Amino acid sequence: MKKILILMVIMGSNFYGQEKKIQFEFDTSYHQFYIADKNSTRTADSKDFWTDQALSDKLAIGENILGVSTASYGPIKGEITVLKNQPKKRDFSKYDHIVEAGIRVDSGILQIADSPNFHVEKEIELQPGSYRIRIYFSDLDIQDEDEGGDFYSIEIWRSEETEKTIIKMHPKSTAHNNG
Repeated sequence: MKKILILMVIMGSNFYGQEKKIQFEFDTSYHQFYIADKNSTRTADSKDFWTDQALSDKLAIGENILGVSTASYGPIKGEITVLKNQPKKRDFSKYDHIVEAGIRVDSGILQIADSPNFHVEKEIELQPGSYRIRIYFSDLDIQDEDEGGDFYSIEIWRSEETEKTIIKMHPKSTAHNNG
């Protein structure tokens, strides 16, 4: 009995030490969705948010909010993984586009929300502070934007780094009309 209890304790500590991964699937509009602090100002309609550069980069940055430009107009699928540390090297050849930036999560709640209503689809509890978010875009060359098929893998970890970095640019990166 003692051996079983010890094994359960060891297995339990390994389980709780793992990364948190959350799947999401929802409908959105205007080729975008948001990643934001619960208390963000949500000023995604500002002319300074979806600039031509942001559209090309597929990532708009505001105060405690990121806008992700999508290939599909409606259905969105993806996953978000909360990491303890910066991610290890990945095989970037599997992805069409990769971009990262910093975000402040002062409320301790990070939200994934649709456009244009900002309906919250997922909430993730985090320690308040600064984070880095990397977004891996897959299957951007969809045939029907109303049917979707693109996929978004998002990683988040604690970091003070705020600058936007394009790790891999999709060769057909174009600006959708997000408004």
